[in-house]
Amino acid sequence: MPLALYALTAGAFGIGVTEFVIMGLLLDVSGDLGVSLSAAGLLISGYALGVVAGAPLMTTLTGRWPRKQVLLGLMVIFILGNAACALAPTYATLMAARVLTAFAHGTFFGVGSVVATGLVAPERKASAIAVMFTGLTVANILGVPFGTWLGQSMGWRASFWAVTVVGVVALAVIAAFVPRDSEPPAASDWRADVRALLRGPVLLGLLTTVLGFAGVFTVFTYVAPLLTQVAGFSEAAVSPILLVFGVGLVAGNLIGGRLADWRLGPTILGSLLVLALVLGLMTFAVHDKLLAVLFVGLLGAAGFATVSPLQLWVLEKAEGAGQSLAASINIGAFNLGNALGAWLGGAVLDQGLGLGAVPWVAALVPLSAILVALWSLRLDARQRRVRLRTDSVEAVRHAGA
Repeated sequence: MPLALYALTAGAFGIGVTEFVIMGLLLDVSGDLGVSLSAAGLLISGYALGVVAGAPLMTTLTGRWPRKQVLLGLMVIFILGNAACALAPTYATLMAARVLTAFAHGTFFGVGSVVATGLVAPERKASAIAVMFTGLTVANILGVPFGTWLGQSMGWRASFWAVTVVGVVALAVIAAFVPRDSEPPAASDWRADVRALLRGPVLLGLLTTVLGFAGVFTVFTYVAPLLTQVAGFSEAAVSPILLVFGVGLVAGNLIGGRLADWRLGPTILGSLLVLALVLGLMTFAVHDKLLAVLFVGLLGAAGFATVSPLQLWVLEKAEGAGQSLAASINIGAFNLGNALGAWLGGAVLDQGLGLGAVPWVAALVPLSAILVALWSLRLDARQRRVRLRTDSVEAVRHAGA
């Protein structure tokens, strides 16, 4: 893998830390700002919705910029947003700062995915995306546990100052190692991009992404209270257990990328099925300390095994025109799933079902994603048959002529 790909990984690491570190600090934020736990959880939903809104907006606005310039500009937004989070005096201003930070997220991963796949041979595209997304997984192994410990020890604002520093380092690494575009970017036709985005296969791929990841975040949003209030761990144990989650992310991400290079469709279906099983069994596992730790790791592995396959699937469905926009929107789809999951987990709590009910409710969501993926694959097969018949008719006509 080329060095430039690891520079993209550095940027992904910074974004991964700021996205996920808040989950280990929900109790601290809610206590400091005087809001409920479910309201603090909405900071995750707010960030996710910021990604959904920012991805198409930033991708369209920067469509004619050189890709390296786009990546650097997005990292500047990231740095300013995290500094604003650290300084936020109220819940409302913290929410606004989180949304600002999120505007960098979708387009960074969307443009980064296109750059990454252009750096490698065609048969290694999914693995290249997986390497870039390893930044997210390493963020969960190193950044999130450290950020959680730092926030619990020195106050949650210290975590955001640390993330700001990470953003500055990532900006420098991208500036140093990502090459400039070999030629000026083609003029962007947003109408053609939108038409490509609105094709049925692309929309079904995006819906699969939303539903698949919603299941992960229904549980992961409330992983700290699940571990402390259901499994019986102390608050100090949450950070080391999140390290196990991060190890699972790395393993699942790389395995998912390798399998997707082999067979993309079966990898998507299989990874979603495994995710549903892990979530369903987690309903029982969280009542035992050892099993709770094991299943936190399995949740990370199963959840991130879906990421690079789903990203590559949407890129292939976009078929050239609109790939950058489709890739960015799919990152937004992951985060829309995050928001949906955070809302669903909060709804379970608000309905009085209790934390123990969150995992089995979450398991239903990736099962619905499997149905959507099967529908998409069936449509693909039908379209291939139609093309074959059309090609056969044309061949007969030419032979007769």
